[in-house]
Amino acid sequence: MRVVPILVLSLFLGACATRPAGTPDPAPRPDRPASGAPGSDRYQHSTDSGPEERRDVSAQPEPVPKEEPRSAYGNPDTYTVWGKTYQVMPTAEGYHEEGLASWYGRKFHGYRTSSGEAFDMYRFTAAHRTLPLPTYARVTNLDNGKSLVVRVNDRGPFHSDRIIDLSWAAAVRLGIEQNGTGRVRVEALTATGDPTPNKSDGRVPTAVRAAVDSPPPSTASRDERADGGDLYLQAGAFQGLDSARALEQRLRQQLKLPVSVRQPESSSLYKVWLGPFASNADRDRARRSLTEAGFAAPISVTP
Repeated sequence: MRVVPILVLSLFLGACATRPAGTPDPAPRPDRPASGAPGSDRYQHSTDSGPEERRDVSAQPEPVPKEEPRSAYGNPDTYTVWGKTYQVMPTAEGYHEEGLASWYGRKFHGYRTSSGEAFDMYRFTAAHRTLPLPTYARVTNLDNGKSLVVRVNDRGPFHSDRIIDLSWAAAVRLGIEQNGTGRVRVEALTATGDPTPNKSDGRVPTAVRAAVDSPPPSTASRDERADGGDLYLQAGAFQGLDSARALEQRLRQQLKLPVSVRQPESSSLYKVWLGPFASNADRDRARRSLTEAGFAAPISVTP
């Protein structure tokens, strides 16, 4: 999908033809200053903040991952913001990254997101630079263990040290609101076609954690030796090579396991693989070592 560049830029910066009515300008917050970004003067508020009406989101249901068509907006092959070009991933499958999360709220509430939907700071949503829109993802706060499913429907954050921008409600639920940022793990979720009731046709996808903790069952015996040593584990998949190399180094230093970074021709992601393992039993032991060391559970893969 190709979009006129000026339209793409306006969408990524959160343009909207209308603004939330009847909302007074909040007092400036020194911890969240105005960005000065092109188009930032289109917003009613010059600085961002949480809402005046602080709703209780502790019991609010999380989004349920389901199959959705790609948004007609926000999914060009590439786009450029502040002189940097980003490549939108062809698929979210296998995406897993750790880094800093930030959040956005009242300034953008009611304005159009990059997907064309109105931003609602009270819903569990998020912005990401390169994941397809929409994508469902599980975000885990690495400092307190809190975890939440969000629906990614916007672009950002355009700060190199952050990997995801959470809605105010998601930041509150994860315990990130007060600090402004937090260390998180982001894991893309996909959906399967398992039949369960829903309103439309009696079937709805069941959420699974892609590339996290649902390794495919093996048809071979657990102790059967692999032909050609083609048993591997995938510990993560990253859009940036530097992030993949960082995980590779941590795994090599902490676990002393064979690890490498690969980029299959059919994928734009850099994938961190461990192996090869001589048997399923060896691979299972390595998987346990990773989870016991605090890494996300890897998936079983073969070349």
